[in-house]
Amino acid sequence: MRALVTGGVGFVGTNLCERLLKDGHQVVSFDNYTTGDIKNELDGVKYLKIDIRDGIKDGAFFDKIQHAWVHTTEFDVIFHMAALPRIGPSFSNPKEVCDVNVSGTQNILEYAKSHDIPVVYAGSSSFWGGVYKNPYTFSKWQGEELCKMYEQIYGLNVTICRFYNVYGDYMANNGEYRTVLPIFLEQYSKGESLTVTGDGKQRRDFTHVDDIVDAMIKVVQLNKWGSVYELGRGENHSINELADMFYDGHNIVYIDRIPGEARDTLCRSELARKKLKWKPKINVKEWLEEKLCE
Repeated sequence: MRALVTGGVGFVGTNLCERLLKDGHQVVSFDNYTTGDIKNELDGVKYLKIDIRDGIKDGAFFDKIQHAWVHTTEFDVIFHMAALPRIGPSFSNPKEVCDVNVSGTQNILEYAKSHDIPVVYAGSSSFWGGVYKNPYTFSKWQGEELCKMYEQIYGLNVTICRFYNVYGDYMANNGEYRTVLPIFLEQYSKGESLTVTGDGKQRRDFTHVDDIVDAMIKVVQLNKWGSVYELGRGENHSINELADMFYDGHNIVYIDRIPGEARDTLCRSELARKKLKWKPKINVKEWLEEKLCE
C-alpha cells in the first residue's frame, strides 16, 4: 500500500508513519513544518514540504509531487492528520486555524476526489464539548462536514476518526501546543510543582497514540468507510488524579482554567470496537509508571 500522511512530522502523523513503515507500506508525508518537527523524520518516508493551504488549481501540489517522483494516482489512501492543534492557542489566531483546518482540508479532499483516493480524517472529541466553544473545535467540525459533503455528493470514501486526549511518543515537548502530560513530565523531571488548570476536577479520556494509529489502519484494512469512529478508551481520569500519579497528592499548584475546554471527555461509543474489532490496549497509569522509571 502507498499511503499519503498529511502532517507527517507531527505527533500522531509521525507515529502513523512509523507503524506504516513497520507494516511494510510505502509512505509519503506532506507537512509545512510549522508545528511538526524535522527531528521526527524517519528513514524510509518520502517527505515533501507542502502547505495544505496551497491551492489545487494553482498547481502547487502537483508541481511539488511531480518534482519529487511521486505520482498522484499511485496513492491508495490519504491519512489527513495535518492541522493547527489545541484549543488555547486557537483563540488568538482564528483565521489561520480556519485556513489550515477548513480550507486546507478542502484542498486535500479536492485532491482526493480528483484521483479517487479514500481519506481517513483526524477529527476531535472536543466536538462533544460544543462546536462553538473555541475556534479549534469549530474548525475541526467544519472539516468533518466537508468530509461528509464530499462523501455524499461526490461518492468519495471518507472515514472520520475522533481522537480522545492522545499521548505517547513524539508528543510536543515545548511551546504552546503541548498537552497536559508532556507539561507534567517536564515539570516532574525538573522537580517542579505540577501546574493544574482550574480546579483539576475536569476529566479526560487519555488514549495512547499506538491505539489511535491501530484503529486508523484497521479502517483501511477492513474497508470500513463512511463512519464516524470515536477513538477513546472509554474511561477517564481527572487532572487531579493524573497529578497524583506523579506526586501522590502533593506538590501541585493551581492556575487559571483554559477557556473553551470541555469539562469532561469520555468515549461512550462502541462502534469502533464492533466494526473495527478495535480494543485499546495501553493504560495511562501503567504507561506513566514505566515512563517515570526510565
